[in-house]
Amino acid sequence: MFQEEAQPADESASRYEAARRVVGPVFAALDLGTNNCRMLVGTPSGDGFRVLDSFSRIVRLGEGLHQTGALSVTAMERTLAALHTCAARLQRRPVRRLRAIATEACRRAANGRAFLAQVKAETGLDIGVITAREEAELALESCAPLLRGKEHRALLFDIGGGSTELAWVRLTEGRPALIGYDSLPIGVVTLAERWGSAGFCADGFVTMVDDVVARLAPFESIHCIAREVRAGGVTLLGTSGTVTTLAGIALGLPRYRRLLVDGAVLAAADANAALANLRSLGRQGLIAHPCVGPERVDFVLPGCAVFAAIMRLWPAPQVIVADRGLREGMLLRMIRGERRHRSARAPGHRSSP
Repeated sequence: MFQEEAQPADESASRYEAARRVVGPVFAALDLGTNNCRMLVGTPSGDGFRVLDSFSRIVRLGEGLHQTGALSVTAMERTLAALHTCAARLQRRPVRRLRAIATEACRRAANGRAFLAQVKAETGLDIGVITAREEAELALESCAPLLRGKEHRALLFDIGGGSTELAWVRLTEGRPALIGYDSLPIGVVTLAERWGSAGFCADGFVTMVDDVVARLAPFESIHCIAREVRAGGVTLLGTSGTVTTLAGIALGLPRYRRLLVDGAVLAAADANAALANLRSLGRQGLIAHPCVGPERVDFVLPGCAVFAAIMRLWPAPQVIVADRGLREGMLLRMIRGERRHRSARAPGHRSSP
């Protein structure tokens, strides 16, 4: 995904006015990752939800975690500032239910739980650390509507800041079921810190890809995915800023447009051409590129290295691009839970024996 920031004040105000006219219940989901803090507020609409407000900011919570094993003071301060903004925006409307989660950085950091306790004390936000399995399940929940092809298997991957999640999925009449999952400690932040400037040169990038391939190999050895890819029965689906950025470049978009990217199907050749385009720019070119910019320059090529490793190990002819993830998965779960609760309380409802 191209760089996201908090909504401008005038857009926030218009969304606030729209939210005041909302009749149905309002739900909110907050995802505190290694690199980003994201929030989504929505109300049920059809089989999904209508977005009332959204927020995303690069906070780099996991900065230095690979070296020290702990969250740094500076990173925690940046993240707290973003979370204060989220808390303030949530106070603007009556929220039926909020779910707030933290992922790899807070799972790994020695002071992760202590930081979340500080967050609760200062902002009132009660953020829980989720397991790698639930992270995979939430991503699958949000992306399931995109898995409507004839293939009988899907490999979903999410290239995050501190980890890359893999979900190996069985598809039965379009209904996904998780077969296996893994959370690998390789994300755009961890790779950027490990490889530094070496990732910007040709040899360093290739070596970085080789390293990621080696880390993916155990998952392949368990599930034999490459064999099924060669047989033509696997859908490859990517949900991450890396994949949506590659899609935007492959589609030739002058600026990011979610409606054109989410659900787009990229031919492998087009995705690889977009990746080669990014690699050719060099550091200064990436800084100047509207799809990257100075805040993401250190993380784009590490993400591309993970993508290249996945495509090398599992060379599917195309990849489905998803601009959706944990926030959407949480909202869908809360909305479905609300509907089940209301159905159970409806007159004439009979509980199963």
